[in-house]
Amino acid sequence: MNIVFEAIAEDRPGPKWRAIYDRHWHAYSRWFMRDGMKARPTYLASLRAIRRHMPELVPAYEAVAEAAGGGDLEARFLAMWCPPMYVGGCSQAILTGAEPAIIRNYDYSPKLLEGTWLASRLAGKRVIAMVDCLWGVLDGINEDGLAASLAFGGRTAVADGFGIPIVMRYLLEFASTVAEAVTILRRVPVHMSYTVSLLDRAGHHATVFVAPDRPTEIVDRRIATNHQHEVEWPRHATATRSLERAESLDQSLADNPDTETMLKAFLRPPAYQTSYGRGYGTLYTAIYRPEDRSAELIWPAARWRQSCASFAEGARTILFAEGNAPPRVRPAKGVAIRGGIL
Repeated sequence: MNIVFEAIAEDRPGPKWRAIYDRHWHAYSRWFMRDGMKARPTYLASLRAIRRHMPELVPAYEAVAEAAGGGDLEARFLAMWCPPMYVGGCSQAILTGAEPAIIRNYDYSPKLLEGTWLASRLAGKRVIAMVDCLWGVLDGINEDGLAASLAFGGRTAVADGFGIPIVMRYLLEFASTVAEAVTILRRVPVHMSYTVSLLDRAGHHATVFVAPDRPTEIVDRRIATNHQHEVEWPRHATATRSLERAESLDQSLADNPDTETMLKAFLRPPAYQTSYGRGYGTLYTAIYRPEDRSAELIWPAARWRQSCASFAEGARTILFAEGNAPPRVRPAKGVAIRGGIL
């Protein structure tokens, strides 16, 4: 299976973003409506939620909704208020040595990845992010040097709240430091459990457990996989090898490795996974370096670096295969067709 990762620079949603929307909307709308329209909050309820919890984001939200055509369904989806339940994989590490960095593996089904690497200024600040739900964020960095990455928290609890990608977008648009990002995560409700890794240019870092039914926690850990204090969803933890990944990365981190040494741990099992058919294969590895505000996507055979100061549009086609074969990469002239969800 081929996935095209496309780097796009567009400060505000325009024709480039609209092309992304047109490519993925059919799949996203089917997912969003899978339980019927009545199962999703109304547009007014969604707008009220954003105005209450993320008021600074309202102009960007309205601009994105307008670029999508301004329809009721589109606006409800883009608000990400009380979306359907979804789960994923992921491993994350915060490095605090000579070169502070966040390293993460994003593990999911290749059929369900959007693959958009977007450089934007939705609220005036340069943000580089891997996109989900058309404008939400899986991981990214802003021009102030704040880096953030998320991992599913391994719990089935669901309640009224936002899908985590829009919360990640919000904190990268408006926070400059880890402390400011933590404040946001403490007050914005989320609809499922996630672990967010944060690192800023001053070297401050935090691992944050957010949940729909528990207070937000700041924990003394620099490794995150798909459980929080303990395994609460054994079937998911077993399928994703959450405990094995955490133990392996903890051992690697204990040696105080530099970034390149720690990267090697992310590119080998158990952290690196190839169960693409079951939906838990590693689709990309990312490194975020706050000191130079850079971002890098990495596969076993390729690396692709960008920064807030210099972002070049382009594309890479990655070929994924089930089993132990690593993905292969080649330059891409076009853009694949497919949409997905975290």
